[in-house]
Amino acid sequence: MNDIDAWVWWLVGAAALGIPLVVTAMPEFGMLAVGAVAAAVVAGLGLGAVAQVLVFIVVSVALIAVVRPIATRHARQRPHLATGIDALKGKQAVVLERVDGSGGRVKLAGEIWSARALDTGRAYEVGQEVDVVDIEGATAIVL
Repeated sequence: MNDIDAWVWWLVGAAALGIPLVVTAMPEFGMLAVGAVAAAVVAGLGLGAVAQVLVFIVVSVALIAVVRPIATRHARQRPHLATGIDALKGKQAVVLERVDGSGGRVKLAGEIWSARALDTGRAYEVGQEVDVVDIEGATAIVL
């Protein structure tokens, strides 16, 4: 065991920290692994065990303190690309069958949808363009 250099042990430790990173998907293990790699570099430069441990601690804590809040903020953000029914809101549709407060049909995004007027006293005639304000189930609410 004394024949193996310290930098090799740090790299083994980094690899060992990579295993729970992959299994648990906790980025903190990756940050600790980067700290171990930094300590391996310090060991490779010939600095002592105290310097290696200090570099490991400083790099790991710095990464956790700086990178983790940024990653958490990005994980909580909603995607900028609307998908599903959210992507249909605000689109225009063409009336295929008269649409009023009780129903009708529109062509929306290349598909035929049942539709209902938002204003129950208003009716839209065939060929008229309407705006989709909401989707309730399989019914487009138009204005």
